Amino acid sequence: MERRAHFFVSRKNALTWLMAICMICSAVARIVLIGVKGSDEELQVWRQIVLPIAAGLLYAIICIASGKERFYKTAIPFWMLMAYYIFNFASYQLGLLITVLYAIVLIFIAFCYTRVTSGREKFILMLILQVSFPMAVELYLGRKLLLAGNYLPFLPDALMTLGLLLTIFAIRVHSAGEYHPTWGDRIDGRRIRTLSPMAQITTYFQWERNIASNFFAESIEISNIDRYIRQKRREGLTDFGITHVLLAAYVRGVAKYPQLNRFIAGQKVYSRGEDIQYCMVIKKEMSTQSPDTSIKVHLTPRDTAEDVYHKLNAAVASVKSTQELDSDFDLLEQYFNLIPGLLLKFVVWLLKLLDYFGLLPKFLLELSPFHGSLFFTSMGSLGIQPIYHHLYDFGNLPAFGAFGAKRKALEVQEDGTVVQRKYVDIKFVLDERICDGFYYATFFKYYKRLLRNPEILDTPPEEIVQDIE
Repeated sequence: MERRAHFFVSRKNALTWLMAICMICSAVARIVLIGVKGSDEELQVWRQIVLPIAAGLLYAIICIASGKERFYKTAIPFWMLMAYYIFNFASYQLGLLITVLYAIVLIFIAFCYTRVTSGREKFILMLILQVSFPMAVELYLGRKLLLAGNYLPFLPDALMTLGLLLTIFAIRVHSAGEYHPTWGDRIDGRRIRTLSPMAQITTYFQWERNIASNFFAESIEISNIDRYIRQKRREGLTDFGITHVLLAAYVRGVAKYPQLNRFIAGQKVYSRGEDIQYCMVIKKEMSTQSPDTSIKVHLTPRDTAEDVYHKLNAAVASVKSTQELDSDFDLLEQYFNLIPGLLLKFVVWLLKLLDYFGLLPKFLLELSPFHGSLFFTSMGSLGIQPIYHHLYDFGNLPAFGAFGAKRKALEVQEDGTVVQRKYVDIKFVLDERICDGFYYATFFKYYKRLLRNPEILDTPPEEIVQDIE
């Protein structure tokens, strides 16, 4: 994959705020100098007032709100500004050929701006000439007004151009080696762009998560795990249990095999990086009448078993401490239930559409139990053996695990003696599109090795393997 520079503008930079002031003043000047004159043509109002004002303010908002990580998105309002300049040039009626040639030049400038801000090109200073070009043309075409001393008609565009120039001087480069979002990435993941052609096309043939599911079952001998749990409880982690061990081992496995923290969205493969989102259903009381709710816990590959314990227990306690067992997702569901059935069906379709294109708001992704790295449930707490739980076609959750009640088994040794051992059965349903079968097999062999030696989970991993780009 090509190496990109990652540019940003900081809200701590005074030039960024001066740019925002210029864009606001440009909008005010445009309304005062042009808007008050009125127009009989509604299309002209949109071209001369609404379009440039929307572009300038959107540019300022992106720089202030997300210029640190998503400065590349300023290309959207920049293209809007180029469209405004094209419409403005056409109003001079200099002929179709000249107008088309001018439009091609501005489209080329917008294309160059997009490549630079997304890190494909590093010629930042060239942008100074490019963003100044439309204003220079405007001044040339209006030279008669300038010679007559009438400068006010050019004030809105001049302020907007000044804002763009200030932004160029405010651009900085992120530290080398760090990845930052660019076009094609989502709020909740980085797109994997160097997959093999087969891996990329598979998601179009197997576009539903459940028809691309693999089923995996394993039995874990838990003598060492039981000793480890007793030791942790003696150390003060009174509620420490097998869920914490199994989850901590999975997190440690992701540290070495990061492809397990991928997901599929919009027929593309994404990585969550070091954000391992664990989802779980809990009950306030173990009874058939007790309602259940879901929680989401953010873990990292660096977490030890104790880190997992504290994060998980804090999330559970925050929900169980309320009078009613309600999470934020439950409150959201209550609002959905107020919507009439037919309209709700449309709302869900719209949410799926937005999710397909990565446009769901971050707060909805955070609330949703259908978006995450892993759903893990304990059948053992219900006194039964694990089930194969289906994946969800809505959302992007790629793995669903379940473990059952402890069971005893009599085993014949090589010398003919019979030994009683304790086991826990684990079952996973996995999205086969995020990695190949060999990778899954290697991961689970390492997972079993960790569970045979759970003391490894007491210290952070020596190395965090990064997913491919």
